[in-house]
Amino acid sequence: MPQTPSVFQAVLSDQPISVDVAIKAVESDTSGAVVSFSGVVRNHDQGKDVERLSYTAHPSAQQVLEEVVNRVAAEFSLTDGLDSRAAVQIWAAHRIGALRIGDPALVCAVAAGHRAEAFAICSDLVDRIKKEVPIWKEQFFSDGTVEWVGAGG
Repeated sequence: MPQTPSVFQAVLSDQPISVDVAIKAVESDTSGAVVSFSGVVRNHDQGKDVERLSYTAHPSAQQVLEEVVNRVAAEFSLTDGLDSRAAVQIWAAHRIGALRIGDPALVCAVAAGHRAEAFAICSDLVDRIKKEVPIWKEQFFSDGTVEWVGAGG
């Protein structure tokens, strides 16, 4: 029988987030794989130079993020027939506020019994966070224009 999943963190943060912290949070002696994702601010988008970003979250965003993480952990824990001793463990954080080029905006880490499972969970988690969590990105371009991009909700 699969173990209950552990969620170490699911939070919005106005402080820097780190993939190293995420990995350390989910590592365990029972996990055969740890997969991480760090979505960082790049210096371009759609052929335009980006100077910086700002993320704004709806008041429900923290709760929605927690629900997404818990749902993903529960769904994948129920399907882990490979090794019942390895609980799925997840850490996820999304930045809000002003970010510079190179700053991590979304960081996730997943520990699971096996490599394929950890990759699948992490990929699904990132997709769901970007689709479901009501966070909006404001991009500031070097030509002085500004663009809002919906990232959830």
